Order: sequence, then structure tokens, then C-alpha cells
Amino acid sequence: MSRLSRAAVHRTGTRDLDLTSVEVADPAPGTVLVRMGASGVCGSDRHVLDGDWTLPSPTVMGHEGAGTVEAVGEGVTDVTVGDRVILSWFYPCRRCTACVSGRSYVCTGSRSEECLLPDGSTPLVLDGARAFPYLSVGSMSEYAVVPEAGAIRIPREVPFDVASLIGCSVATGFGAVVNDAGVEAGTSAVVVGSGGVGLSIIMALQLVGANPIIAVDLSEEKLVAAKAFGATHTLTPSDGLAEEIHRLTGGGASYAFEAIGRVKTIESLPSLIAAGGKAVIVGLPPEDSPVSIDALALAEGGKSLIGSNYGSTVPGRDFPRLAQLFLAGRLPVDRLISHRIKLNEVNEAFEAMRRGERARSVIVF
Repeated sequence: MSRLSRAAVHRTGTRDLDLTSVEVADPAPGTVLVRMGASGVCGSDRHVLDGDWTLPSPTVMGHEGAGTVEAVGEGVTDVTVGDRVILSWFYPCRRCTACVSGRSYVCTGSRSEECLLPDGSTPLVLDGARAFPYLSVGSMSEYAVVPEAGAIRIPREVPFDVASLIGCSVATGFGAVVNDAGVEAGTSAVVVGSGGVGLSIIMALQLVGANPIIAVDLSEEKLVAAKAFGATHTLTPSDGLAEEIHRLTGGGASYAFEAIGRVKTIESLPSLIAAGGKAVIVGLPPEDSPVSIDALALAEGGKSLIGSNYGSTVPGRDFPRLAQLFLAGRLPVDRLISHRIKLNEVNEAFEAMRRGERARSVIVF
């Protein structure tokens, strides 16, 4: 038996979300029905709304969610009814070469990016036709049905709004620092972009003992936030940005992170790091956005430029770890949240994001 769920739906060619009701099916074998507690409002959702990325339509938006297990399908053993869970937007198949070698973040068997469950179905119906949960989550809805592998149990003490951010921006930023870059204590780092992911990178850099930590952003409001989360220096972009970073770090940063997804800032990364340094692309640009890199200078300088997908997160390992760091007071995720909103305020939240305002908005159900 299906149930009606109030949801924020994107239709191709429109920028505003339609607040309407969708039918959510009972959980099929291997899937889990979750009553949502909170959903983050993320820049990846905005890419879809603004036409930067192409997805099946209509789409129930939201991929950064947490809630309570309401029912489980046949064969589900990882979670039980009543468990508090974080939803992963890239569920692993658990069978491909990448998964069995512990690298589920590059799983080749997941259908998450098709917005489909593992069997190729979708649990949503809108106006008599199937609808698609964004990245197989669709967290901007009162209910979601997700694969078992995409629902990770966490302690009940973690609030839903905090848990939702752990599911994407925090895991992405933390993982970029710890899993991808392997930042060592006492080394220098620059973070370009101080939105939700950038601030999560800064939190992780402070946690591992990086110094100095330089935040770069156009917004003074976001630079103030960056300072509060651990940045030792803040800069606004300028023609002399690379020179100033080299001055502050004594020859270039050991690590640089791009957390916006803009071609020009990605292209600037190698100029910000020292010889032997590592630059990490964390922000995701629009489709078909090639960048130009001086390959000779990169090679001669022994510099590395790497891509970070979901911070190389293994959700079953990393979500509980991040939750415990929050509970221990080591990772103040709650301070990322500048606005707690209702579902009917979601379009206003995206407009604020386009204006470069707010740290993070979170929908609370």
C-alpha cells in the first residue's frame, strides 16, 4: 500500500520547486521506508534547478537527509524499524570490484545517479506516472524509500538536522581532507569557497591540526564564518591572491581545496600550492565544463591535482565516525546551520543560496 507524502518536486524547464503530494510505495525487498526528520538544502540540488545538470523528470529533490526507519522490505538486516539513519546519496552495490576492495565511493554498480533503485524501479508516483528521487534519496519529502545500503544507522542522540548534513556536505569536506588529501598536522592549507562544504573542509583541517588555514571567498559573511570554524587567515579573490598565499605560507600551501565548482577557481589551484603540494577538486562544476591546466608546470613542480568524489566516503564506516565526533564536541556540525526552515520555504532558501547568502539552510519536518 502506498502513502501520500508532501514533497518538493522539480520539473524540467522550471527553477522553482513545486510543493505537491507524491505517492510513496511500501518498501520492496532490500529497501527501507524512512520518515524524514530533516533535509539539507545543498548546492548540488541548485545545479539541477538551474539547468547545470540533466536528470530524469519529475524529480523529488534533496539528497542530504536523515530520519527514522518506518518499515523495511524483505531481506533487510542492516536496520530495523525505529532506527535513526542518515541517507547516502551514492548507495553501493556491494558486489563490484570497487566495493569489494573497500572503495564503494567509486562503485560501478550503483544506479544512484540515474535516480533509480537497484532493480531499476522508482518508489514514487506523481499524477499517475513515475517520478524520480534525486540520487535515489529524494529527501525533500515527508517519506523516502531507499536501498538498504543507503541507510546508515547512527546514535539516537544526534539531531536530525545535524545528521542530514553529515550525509553530504560534512562527509564530503571531511573526506576530502582525511581520505583524499591525507593532510598532516602542521601543514598549510587554502580553501577556496566558504559555503557548507568549504566550512566542513575547514572544520576537518582544524581537527587534524593544519596550520595556517587560509579561507578565500567573496562574501564577508562567509569569511567571518570561516574564521569561526578555524581559518587562521581570510582573503577575498584578487589578481594578487596567489602571491599573498605564497607569502603567508612561505612558498605556497601544502594543500589547496576548491569547494565551489567554478572553472576559473579550479584552474587557479596549482598556482596556490608549493612544489610537491596537492590540490583537490571538491566543488562540482556544471556539465561540459573543461578546465585548462599548465601540465608542464604541474609536472615540473611535482604537484598533484586530484578529484574528490563524496570525499571518498564509505558511509557505513564514516557516517558513524562523524556522528561520534559531533557528540564528542570535536566536530561542531550544528554551527553550520544558519537557517532551519519548513518545506514550504525551500524556494526562498535556494534564492538566498544564489545570492551567496546563508551558511546552510536545513528543512526540518
